[in-house]
Amino acid sequence: MVFLEKMPESGEVLLTQRRVFTLPSKAGWMFLLLLLILFISATNYNLNLGFALTFVLAASAIVNVFLSFRNLAYLHLASGPVTSVFAGEEAQLTIYLINRRAHQRFAIWAGWQNQPETARAADIAPHSQTALQLHFHTSQRGWQQVPRIALHTWFPLGLLRAWSTWLPDARALVYPEPEALAPPLPMISKAGNEVNEQSGTEDFSGVRAYQPGDPLKHLAWKHIARVDPAAGGQLVSKQFSGGMGSEVMLDFSRLPHHMDPELKLSRMTRWVIDADLSGIAYGFQLGTDHLAPSQGPAHREACLRALALYQLPDA
Repeated sequence: MVFLEKMPESGEVLLTQRRVFTLPSKAGWMFLLLLLILFISATNYNLNLGFALTFVLAASAIVNVFLSFRNLAYLHLASGPVTSVFAGEEAQLTIYLINRRAHQRFAIWAGWQNQPETARAADIAPHSQTALQLHFHTSQRGWQQVPRIALHTWFPLGLLRAWSTWLPDARALVYPEPEALAPPLPMISKAGNEVNEQSGTEDFSGVRAYQPGDPLKHLAWKHIARVDPAAGGQLVSKQFSGGMGSEVMLDFSRLPHHMDPELKLSRMTRWVIDADLSGIAYGFQLGTDHLAPSQGPAHREACLRALALYQLPDA
């Protein structure tokens, strides 16, 4: 059956009549029981008005079947971009419900098939479209396929549930989770030796995220004044290079060999964030990926992407 197809569907998808299924709701089953009781009562007591009421209600139920099916059938679906996030955060997928018919569609619910509580409702005017944002949890780095989406409607009387499913060809790029208490950024001298940047106070090289134990005199008060820490703003500390002729180089091979590889990636992720926040140029070395010292959103994205896909088979 089509709704059991496991392969993701790319491009715009049409919910043909073969993809829309209908089942009575709880209220629908109670309504059918009521019709049966009315019919038996009218037959036993030969009540013409009872027959009339039964047939009118039955006709209403038949019309409800048609309207429920039409409300969902031949709806066009398309997926938008998926946000890139860090592991443990929620990624966002934008989906588009497109109505190319001349009738309006009411109360169409869309959400993850295995999480009914995520469903959101939308009304779609004739020859228009509606965008919905759905969020899903991420757990590990790399590419993560979005879950299957369930669409359903109880319009108009709630007696019948018309439903279908859709697995869009969309995936989120999940970066490694940043290490919570990572050491300061590694400063490398021109000679290739590491520089103790915490003890240095000669050259200001930028700012980084505040870490417990940083001296109060190293807090970047001008940067902190621009945000409100109580409202979610981040405290930042000044960073010093400890002398002339040093630069930031994020090199995976320089991390301790006994460290878990995933922890190394988490530490480098934190360093990329801190270096980008400081506004200074930084180099990046991860396996065969070597990026010269630079800065800016494109450089940050290239570094995080390399960390997310490092040694993964589907990279």
